[in-house]
Amino acid sequence: MANISIIGSGTWGMALSLLLYKKGHTVKVWSAIPDEVAMLREKREHKNLPGVPIPSDMEITGDLEASVKGAELMVLSVPSVFTRQTARKMKPYVEDGQIIVNVAKGIEEDTLMTLSEQIEEEIPQANVAVLSGPSHAEEVGRGIPTTCVVGAKDKETAELIQNIFMCKVFRVYTSPDIIGIELGGSLKNVIALAAGVADGLGYGDNTKAALITRGMAEITRLALKMGAHMETLYGLSGVGDLIVTCASIHSRNRRAGILMGQGKTMEEAMEEVQMVVEGVYCAKAAAALADKYDVQMPITKEINKVLFEGMKAAEAVENLMLRDKGIEHPNIPWGE
Repeated sequence: MANISIIGSGTWGMALSLLLYKKGHTVKVWSAIPDEVAMLREKREHKNLPGVPIPSDMEITGDLEASVKGAELMVLSVPSVFTRQTARKMKPYVEDGQIIVNVAKGIEEDTLMTLSEQIEEEIPQANVAVLSGPSHAEEVGRGIPTTCVVGAKDKETAELIQNIFMCKVFRVYTSPDIIGIELGGSLKNVIALAAGVADGLGYGDNTKAALITRGMAEITRLALKMGAHMETLYGLSGVGDLIVTCASIHSRNRRAGILMGQGKTMEEAMEEVQMVVEGVYCAKAAAALADKYDVQMPITKEINKVLFEGMKAAEAVENLMLRDKGIEHPNIPWGE
């Protein structure tokens, strides 16, 4: 069994800590927020995972140095906007080759870097991997069967992480396609906002299916240009994660979108959700990447207008429906 530190005590970090603890690993959870450390120690339950007890012998700490040193594997599970600064704080304590598995999803707005690229830039001595897939914390924390994929630069690291995480309720596949895994996991949050907006407007299953399908087309166009593999995008961290995030009651991106579809501003929606809505932070970066790689991403562009330019949600949907006529798959030839 391994000595594991979870860096970040949000719902996803706590769900994974419980999963790993139940498998027999020694697990320590770090939080940057003193009040949260005190609350978790006292209540032994995360406020957003009610009914999921934290074992009394699982250590909760605010000591980052003690969390990093001696850990055979670190799970970095802070919101994407805090990934870089957390990695920077970790750097002095990370040894050469120490494994960091990033489980957050996002793209940095200023640099357009993925999270693993940010971690590698801040901690060049680390062995950085990613874990992603259709995996809501609310279900993983309760032991509901879930499947994810781990991406790493070498097969040995991927298989090590696979062995550490895999159990009867958490199946893990391996992949060398880190960029594909990260882009699928990040960009789907933007599409999920749009799917939520459609729900908030009172639209139906037809609209949801259209957004998921055409959203997948946008994600695929961009990711392939950035070096991802088609197989990854139509796997767990692509279409799998997109479906669950667009449809689930647990999806904070969908919930925020619903509120915006009902007329609330982005700020009002985020305040009501009361958790980090990653799609809001990723939307501008996704639109910038579309421009950089000259890729058409109309859903992404319209949701940016709703988020940041005050456009009414119904107007954005109308703009999408009335775009120039097109061919679904231009690469398929017509017959003679």
